[in-house]
Amino acid sequence: MRILFLSYWGLNDGLTTSTVFPHLRLLQERPDVAAVRLVTIERGPDAQAELTFKTDFRAGKISFEPLRSRPGRNVILNKIEDFTRFPKELLRQVETFKPDFILARGAPAGALAYLVWQKTKLPFYVESFEPHADYMLESGVWRAYDPRYLFQRHWEKRQKQLAIGLMPVAENYRQQLIREGVPASRIVTVPCSVDAAAFAPDVAAGQRVRQRLGFITTATVGIYVGKFGDIYYDQEAFELFRAAADYFGSDFRLIILSPNAETDVRRKLAAVGLGPDRAFVTKAPHAEVPDYLSAADFAFSPIRPAPCRLFCSAIKIGEYWASGLPVLVTPGVGDDSAIMEAERGGAVFDLTQLGSVPAALARLAALMQEPNYRTRIHQLALRHRSLDRTRMAYDALLPVGERKKSAAAA
Repeated sequence: MRILFLSYWGLNDGLTTSTVFPHLRLLQERPDVAAVRLVTIERGPDAQAELTFKTDFRAGKISFEPLRSRPGRNVILNKIEDFTRFPKELLRQVETFKPDFILARGAPAGALAYLVWQKTKLPFYVESFEPHADYMLESGVWRAYDPRYLFQRHWEKRQKQLAIGLMPVAENYRQQLIREGVPASRIVTVPCSVDAAAFAPDVAAGQRVRQRLGFITTATVGIYVGKFGDIYYDQEAFELFRAAADYFGSDFRLIILSPNAETDVRRKLAAVGLGPDRAFVTKAPHAEVPDYLSAADFAFSPIRPAPCRLFCSAIKIGEYWASGLPVLVTPGVGDDSAIMEAERGGAVFDLTQLGSVPAALARLAALMQEPNYRTRIHQLALRHRSLDRTRMAYDALLPVGERKKSAAAA
């Protein structure tokens, strides 16, 4: 098989490192895969930069070719142009690379794969398939009249109809797709996978980080990895950090690893009374994240609630669990919020319910008192976020000839 793997994120994006590269490694291990072409979408400074695909991948089996967004344009016009220009560039890549199919990562990438299908009938799969248009609408990022919303919603409908295989990230969404009429044989749930071994708790590394940051040995350390705004709480997240500081007292310390501007994050921390003596802020490379997680006792996942969140899978929750950290999370986040409560992987809080945050913090504190709680929570990542789930999905869906026969029969 020759596979064109299409990522909607840039080569240097943390999501590419954490979610795309592990899947490429699985594909290169397959004896039936002859070659993979990784195609990323580059925006901002990387759109004009010279990009080097330096990894530990087997030489010659995986190649790299980016799509570069044009700089300095209105964001809406830029995105619209991407979906007129990029399909043409992908058609040229299809002509030269001659893939058997496109494997698109995410529904926006799936939209591009569908636009290529319109011209070539080249089969395509979509992994990490989620209702992206509804995510953006319910988060307030897009409006119902926004062309991006209207086009993306239409393209998602076409993906459901035409993709040879869909890999939603939550069982909740698999069930919804079946209710919408998508044949169950074309759907395999694949939550965002993590390398559980790479994120396993490392006591020595955690102690080194605490010492470097000047945290007292008795500190209760919370950590947040990710951005603020869009689908995540912004000001509410900082108030949540303040609530944790009030609950755990003067020994509470906070680590924030965020792509948001450090000055802006520090300003918001200061507004809730958390200065540099109690909070550390940086933008860390993905390779350094495991050591910071090992330095923490629990983690925050302040995802803004919305109906479509039931269909998501936050990579950060898998990484938190792999590091043995109980997670403070909002209700209705994919399959994870239910797992938190059923398998004691954290605590759920609801800002619309009075007293919910202190109660969730109390449950979190109780979990942290359990002997070997980190080892137990690490097992959640092995059960629910293992790369084996992806491997099994590829085994079930990828023999493209057989899937084409099944789709035709359906």
